[in-house]
Amino acid sequence: MKVRVGIPKGSLQEATLALFANAGLKIHTSSRSYFASTGDPEIECMLIRAQEMARYVEHGALDCGLTGQDWVIESGLEVQTVADLIYAKQSRNKVRWVLAVPEDSPYQKAEDLGGCIIATELVSVTKNYFRDRNVDVKVEFSWGATEIKPPTLADAIVEITETGSSLRANHLRIIDTLLESNTQVIANKTSWQDAAKRRKIENLAMMLRGAMEAKERVGLMLNVRKEDLDAVLAVLPSLKGPTISTLSDPNWLAVNTVIEEGTAWNVIPRLKEAKAQGIVEYPLNKVVM
Repeated sequence: MKVRVGIPKGSLQEATLALFANAGLKIHTSSRSYFASTGDPEIECMLIRAQEMARYVEHGALDCGLTGQDWVIESGLEVQTVADLIYAKQSRNKVRWVLAVPEDSPYQKAEDLGGCIIATELVSVTKNYFRDRNVDVKVEFSWGATEIKPPTLADAIVEITETGSSLRANHLRIIDTLLESNTQVIANKTSWQDAAKRRKIENLAMMLRGAMEAKERVGLMLNVRKEDLDAVLAVLPSLKGPTISTLSDPNWLAVNTVIEEGTAWNVIPRLKEAKAQGIVEYPLNKVVM
């Protein structure tokens, strides 16, 4: 059995390959091929643009793939959503498709744009957005560099943004958000009904989620006397409560937990004040919830 997995080529490619590596599956790509090899003989990978992923998954050329929820909605195709993976090119946040106009334009809301030209890659979603508001506009497909088109080539744009910095750099002002989106694992519905393929796809999604949960978290191990345990526990944030075990000396306990990496700077000194000893912070590869 082979499971064919689509990897998004383009802006999400490096972040996706890093996520797979953190999950324990390295993907080996070549600049001369759209096919990629992995360390799992049951998984084949192919690099496909995120905009096209839903089409190839729905048609069955791929069993599953990673793409943006936005492109699934834009395609209008029927695929099985397996998991949400909230990461983007630069961060672990959702991205937004926004309606933006030049900073000095008179437009303040979508209804002001009647008769205008809107440039975007997300054509269907944009048309539906204006149709729902009974605003007659001309929506033109943009092949890229959409931010530079207003005001000469378009009156407004619908563009994806993670931080808004590119829009600001091009002197554009956001007037509305059409859609929030995140990366998803999607599957072909026939493949999803195949028990062996479904198990493989579910395991893949679980490992990817585990790798994401581990990002920005660290493990903490420490020893503490029994009489000081309550003071230590009062300091510790954790996922579902720390693991506590008895040491060879019955008066001492070992505590193991997971915390947000950013909190370690404040937590570790407080643990020391609470009389914890042998405190060890260590990196995590995966946290499977």
